[in-house]
Amino acid sequence: MVLSRRWSVFLVAVGVWSWVIWPRFALAIWRDDRAWDAAGAPTGFFWVHAVLIAVSLAVGSVVGVLGVRGWLAAGRRKA
Repeated sequence: MVLSRRWSVFLVAVGVWSWVIWPRFALAIWRDDRAWDAAGAPTGFFWVHAVLIAVSLAVGSVVGVLGVRGWLAAGRRKA
């Protein structure tokens, strides 16, 4: 499959968006009282969101890398 430059830029933008949004969300979860029990241990609320954040960052990274690779491949095709 060959990506156009337009789709490559879109995929890179999605990857960057993931890395802008999810760390901010992680900080909000960290500061949320529901993330910690009375003893200071993480709760289920914390772990569910931690997994969500980790998976979203991984998917965003993969999508961003695919976008970069698509951009580079499109440049080689034109050359």
